[in-house]
Amino acid sequence: MDLLSSYNLIIEASIIIILSFWFNGISKKTNIPSVLMLIVLGIILQYVLKYFVPETLDFSGGLELLGIVGLIMIVLEAALELELKREKLVPILKSMAIALIGLVGSAWVAALILFQFIPEMSMQSAWLYATPLSILSSAIIIPSVSGLSEAKKEFHIYESTFSDIMGIMMFYYLIGGLNPAEDAGATGFAGNLILTIVIGLVASYAIILIFQQIKSQAKLFLLIAVLLLLYAIGKKFHLSSLIIILIFGLVIANVKLFFPGKMAVFLENEKLNQIYHELHIITLETAFVVRTFFFVVFGLSIAITSLFSLNVALISLLIVVSIYAIRFLILKVFVGKDILPQLFVAPRGLITVLLFYAIPVEAQVENFESGILLFVIIATSLVMTWAMIKDKKKMSTLLDEIDEEYKDRNEAEDILREKKESDLIEKHESNSESTEETEGT
Repeated sequence: MDLLSSYNLIIEASIIIILSFWFNGISKKTNIPSVLMLIVLGIILQYVLKYFVPETLDFSGGLELLGIVGLIMIVLEAALELELKREKLVPILKSMAIALIGLVGSAWVAALILFQFIPEMSMQSAWLYATPLSILSSAIIIPSVSGLSEAKKEFHIYESTFSDIMGIMMFYYLIGGLNPAEDAGATGFAGNLILTIVIGLVASYAIILIFQQIKSQAKLFLLIAVLLLLYAIGKKFHLSSLIIILIFGLVIANVKLFFPGKMAVFLENEKLNQIYHELHIITLETAFVVRTFFFVVFGLSIAITSLFSLNVALISLLIVVSIYAIRFLILKVFVGKDILPQLFVAPRGLITVLLFYAIPVEAQVENFESGILLFVIIATSLVMTWAMIKDKKKMSTLLDEIDEEYKDRNEAEDILREKKESDLIEKHESNSESTEETEGT
């Protein structure tokens, strides 16, 4: 049986997408991240493939491509949902600060753990391996927090998006340090960031002004192609390309803010609204498909046997514990008492895997077990699942209490109303009797 023939691949891909859609439905009811189900599906398919196709298949190239496209779509999807208003400035800055401190703090502790427990690991390599393990997964978080209150949901969208972007910037900044001759240092990094923001703003204004004039109905994939082109060219010039995608999403989602006063005359609001809504749909759908295949392919490529190593379990547990300890301290400082379920919503996912495969050869350590990666992803996802289920039960109990109070109040009001009606009837009858006695006299 040739599982890799064209028609079989179409059948297999179609079944995977159908299963992924079904997993999403299960995820909404149970709060178990669909990502975990997709990874498990990939692991099952790995053993099926071994039975039918004995030779080892290399999925690393496909995984990297899916990861890059998925990352762009997920960040764009998140940016399209972010409203920039004056009253949201404080929550945005707070989320950014929490994401940055959490990223650096988690990476520092994880680097120390890796440096201590893996003999061949230098501190520089330890930081490179620790950074992907310290980045929140917006691919898992954004679909999972829809049931939370609006304020908490926005916090998670902001935090995970900033964590993605800053984590990638930090990772490539660390890679620059591997080659001192080409490393521009902190000054070059700051200049790179400013240049990227300027390019992002100019490109966003140009895209909006041009695309609203295009009359053809088939223009959304052209827009996606332009964004992918900008991202790839930016990467070639060592720019923080993800910021360009984020800025474009923010500009098109908040056109009134970026085209104030007389600048609004350049806008065709009806066409822009249509582009925004259609882009939102196509981004959502594309992110779903790419995310599906990325995590299935990741499941296909991981070495499941590495999970059963005592050393892997010890290192992974220490990293997971450090993640939540650091997160607890940060949330206590910035948020206060109400830190549930936010404390446990810290899964690792797509970017963790993507950056792991992007570690340069000169920084790679043979003794590093990929099981650590899988262990941390699974553990943090399961912890988030537990927290979300617990929060859902708490919300259900709270709603039941509110319903009970509402029911009790209604019953009390009914009794009071009946008593008033009874008193009025008695009063009326008493008055009638008095009138009859007076008339008889």
